[in-house]
Amino acid sequence: MPEMRQNPVNGQWVVIAAERAMRPQDFPATREEPRVSDCPFCGGREEETPPEIWAYRQAGTDRDAPGWWVRTVPNKYPALVPDGILAEHNEGVYSRMTGIGAHEVIIETPRHQVHFHEHPVGQVEEIIRMWRDRYCDLARDYRIKYIQVFKNHGREGGASIEHTHCQLIATPVVPKSVMDEVVHGIERYRQTTGRCVFCDMMVQEQAAQDRLVLEAEHFLAFCPFASRFPFETWILPKHHKTDFGAISEDEIKSLAWILRETFTRLAQVLNNPPYNLILHSSPVNIPWDPGYHWHLEILPRLTRVAGFEMGTDYYINPTPPEMAAKILRETIEDLGPSH
Repeated sequence: MPEMRQNPVNGQWVVIAAERAMRPQDFPATREEPRVSDCPFCGGREEETPPEIWAYRQAGTDRDAPGWWVRTVPNKYPALVPDGILAEHNEGVYSRMTGIGAHEVIIETPRHQVHFHEHPVGQVEEIIRMWRDRYCDLARDYRIKYIQVFKNHGREGGASIEHTHCQLIATPVVPKSVMDEVVHGIERYRQTTGRCVFCDMMVQEQAAQDRLVLEAEHFLAFCPFASRFPFETWILPKHHKTDFGAISEDEIKSLAWILRETFTRLAQVLNNPPYNLILHSSPVNIPWDPGYHWHLEILPRLTRVAGFEMGTDYYINPTPPEMAAKILRETIEDLGPSH
């Protein structure tokens, strides 16, 4: 029988259509032809991107030249730009603001035909360090109030270039989704219990085990109780952490292992599906209570969002998270012990 479940963080309801019980083989396979010849992100074609902002590169090599292993450049068609004066204007019931912010592309490797799950763990560590370094650098701009790191993979996931990369957008306002998490879930839950709702979720998931996917020294991966998408997976720091920018070296190593292992299992089970990876962290440059708990959300794009979802904000998920987690747990990939 179908079941409606509520996300305890933001109050959003989802429909778990258990009678459909779609397993991995029930989803259509996605096949995309490689386009290596015209890729501006490949090593040796650095002049085809805007001038680099930052790169991890071999000593003695020049900017915008070969010799790098992770490279950040401005988005060629940015959603927001860093130059200008932040100003807001009201026109009756309408408000507008200058589009001040940042939009950057983090190119994960000079090599083209590599997917995220195929990176060595050490390379994933370097990618996470770049997330941190760019996050902390942008947080120094007082105009910035929120920094979103995300990854689109595959056409259905919104990727316009197949070369594996992440993006970062910094905005002058805090997104409504983050405010909903704080106002509806985090603050209300803390007022009632005195605890963090994310921390309590992890305690419950560790005790129940049925939605648990993987565990590392500093992180936990599980399919959330109110999953919006089939095989949706969250990765949370085990210890309460508000700001991603404060991630330690030990945590980077632990996160790299569990993130790569999770993506490897998703790729094996779902034939390298399109997906979105999203970092949720606390706002910056505003007075902020330390109640937030940063985390990563992996959203495989196996189903289409249509009229019902758009009209109600209720997602229909045909794969119960308990089934998804069990399948991912039982997918064995020997990548070495967790950190």
